[in-house]
Amino acid sequence: MEVLKISSKSNPNSVAGAIAGLVKESNKAEMQAIGAGALNQAVKAVAIARGFVAPAGVDLVCIPAFAEVEVEGENRTGMKLIIESRK
Repeated sequence: MEVLKISSKSNPNSVAGAIAGLVKESNKAEMQAIGAGALNQAVKAVAIARGFVAPAGVDLVCIPAFAEVEVEGENRTGMKLIIESRK
C-alpha cells in the first residue's frame, strides 16, 4: 500500500483527494506526518476527505499510531494515520 507523506506545506484539499481515491480503491489509506504542522495538515485532509466520500454513504475512521521514520539517516518519531472506510 502507498503511504502518503505529509508535510506542513501539503495542501489539505489535494491530500483529501488522494485519500478519497485510495479509500474508493482499497477501502484504506495511510499517511505519515512528522511535526505539529504536518499533523495539522493531515487531520484537515481527513476532515475534507470525509466530505468527499459522505455522499456515497461512506464514513471514514481514522486510527492514529506512532511511527519510527528515518530522515536523513536519523530516526525520528512521527504519527501514522490509518484511514479506513465503513459503510
